Amino acid sequence: MDSGIAGEMTFEPVTKKNWGKFVQLFGEKGACGNCWCMYFRLKKSEFEEGKRDEGNKQAMKDLVSDGMPVGIIGLYDGEPIAWCAFAPRTDFLKLQNSRVHKPIDDEPVWSIPCFFIAKGYRRMGVSVAMLKGVIDYARKKKIKIIEAYPTIPTQDKLPDAFAWIGLYKSFQRAGFKIVDKTSKHRPMVRYYL
Repeated sequence: MDSGIAGEMTFEPVTKKNWGKFVQLFGEKGACGNCWCMYFRLKKSEFEEGKRDEGNKQAMKDLVSDGMPVGIIGLYDGEPIAWCAFAPRTDFLKLQNSRVHKPIDDEPVWSIPCFFIAKGYRRMGVSVAMLKGVIDYARKKKIKIIEAYPTIPTQDKLPDAFAWIGLYKSFQRAGFKIVDKTSKHRPMVRYYL
């Protein structure tokens, strides 16, 4: 792990106050294909429609304006370099309807369904640093269980576009444990605080 950048990062939840940093990080493409981190939050048809005319961006802005938890932004030297969606599992419609990642118990969990790391900061340990930042935030907020659904790649080099759900090895390095293997290459992992 590159302890330089990763070791000097700071983390904060996205709010109305730092919305501009979130927009700066996501850029013209809304992170990837005008997603604006709404993929897991909307029905497929609504998400696809939201890719046009900045609908997904506005939907995310509305959540932030309403004070809803949406995720954590990672900063290096005050500049936004990484994002991790983080909110109650019930906020993510796709998880609620998932056949593969059904809830394994009735415990209230907060989920991490996706990441975005700025291009110049990938493969530097930033995702592990982000996860540790999320764990610290969860501890302060008295959140007891963090859950995620990362990928275990089937090839040595996974294209960046497929790493948006997170790599299992990053979660493992941050202390997460597999709690369900319904999907061989997309295990459910948890961190218990």
